[in-house]
Amino acid sequence: MKQNDWALILVVVIISGAASTLLSNYLINPAKSRTEKVEVVEKITSDFTTPSTKYFNKDSLNPTKIIDIGPTANPKPFQ
Repeated sequence: MKQNDWALILVVVIISGAASTLLSNYLINPAKSRTEKVEVVEKITSDFTTPSTKYFNKDSLNPTKIIDIGPTANPKPFQ
């Protein structure tokens, strides 16, 4: 290829790149549709409110407590 061909290709690439960038900014994503409504989240604080006494009271079951279903003499019951 001659030097004139390379120059012509470079000019065509620059012009088409600029034109496609400008057209895509106006056609694909117009400026008025670039806004987005988002939900506002409240700030996290270190305050802790007491849970409902209906479910969390002194007579409630403690799920972290080990449940023992009667005494067993066998230390390895599943072997």
